[in-house]
Amino acid sequence: MKYPVYSVSQLNGHVKSLLDADMVLSGVFVRGEVSNYKVYPSGHHYFSLKDAEGSLRCVMFKREAVSLRFRPQNGMGVTAFGRVTVFPRDGQYQLYVSHMVPDGVGDLHLAFEQLKARLEAQGLFDEAHKKPIPRFPGRIALVTSPVGAAVRDMIRILGARWPMAKVYVIPCRVQGAEAAAEIAGAISWVNAWDLADLIITGRGGGSMEDLWCFNDESVARAIYASNIPVISAVGHEPDVTIADFVADLRAATPSNGAELAVPDQNEQYELLDHLGGRMGKAMERRLQDSRVLLDRTGRCPMLRDPMSWVRDRRSILDRQRERLGYAMNTVLAGRRRDMIRLAVGLDALSPLKVLGRGYAIAKGPKGILKSKRDAVPGDRLTLHLSDGTLSCTVDP
Repeated sequence: MKYPVYSVSQLNGHVKSLLDADMVLSGVFVRGEVSNYKVYPSGHHYFSLKDAEGSLRCVMFKREAVSLRFRPQNGMGVTAFGRVTVFPRDGQYQLYVSHMVPDGVGDLHLAFEQLKARLEAQGLFDEAHKKPIPRFPGRIALVTSPVGAAVRDMIRILGARWPMAKVYVIPCRVQGAEAAAEIAGAISWVNAWDLADLIITGRGGGSMEDLWCFNDESVARAIYASNIPVISAVGHEPDVTIADFVADLRAATPSNGAELAVPDQNEQYELLDHLGGRMGKAMERRLQDSRVLLDRTGRCPMLRDPMSWVRDRRSILDRQRERLGYAMNTVLAGRRRDMIRLAVGLDALSPLKVLGRGYAIAKGPKGILKSKRDAVPGDRLTLHLSDGTLSCTVDP
């Protein structure tokens, strides 16, 4: 019996045709754990799915991978859908994945948590980067769909609360594949042309899929890069998006966003009335105090009779002059007594007094003689007496 001989490529092609003809393998769900996950520059994703007893090679081409809402990671449990066939060149069968979701949670929820964790780690949610909302904005840009209840509610509330503000509607889609790019572009455009003092971006309620454009990274980075404060007003109060975490202020609903954006003009009028009343009362008190001061000043004697003040000061000056003269006389009398006492003392010690009692002062060539040894025979001496001088010579 003669058996046919196949080439390798023929055999691989035959196996491929058998697998492609199998209706079960043309669309099959496979659950497993991701391993050896790699993304190539071409955009294709290559990985394996494994369980406790086996492993299956998988590939997800770029055209299918762009629809992934999450980033697969090694060790993550997933359920993949695709077709099983053989790649003839390698002769290995593999699962060509067209759709994949994580096990246990939805792919949108996982993508939300992954992006939230990554942006939070990069500091996009930090309070230090959040800008204060202007208290009285003059220009407000609404980045939202130009149709629908949300934009009408915001315009109505802004007009009722603060009609002084100019409201600009920056139209963009808020649902669908192109919505995220349009929202991010609108926010950047408002900043580029400095069109507003405040931006409100959002839409009405819906499913997580409907609100997904506000969980897009491009929208988050546009809000973060905005020099104009941004209020995120997406969905209903329980709905939370990535835009809420990045925005400078989160509003529970679009209507709440409009309420947070501007003050209530009625409250401001009441506040102005209250402040006006307080100012009036303060002015009345100030005027009353001024009247009392003016009345007290008007009763001042100096103003009624200015010369009385001069006369009083003149009397004080006379008394001070009198006291000063008495003090000066007292001081001079004391100094005079001291001078007399000192003069008497000096007179008592005067050499003239001594000479008057019969004493004489001998003065030689070297001055007054204090001892006989100060003179030598032949010296000429001058004797000072009380009534004159005598000249004499020292005998041997």
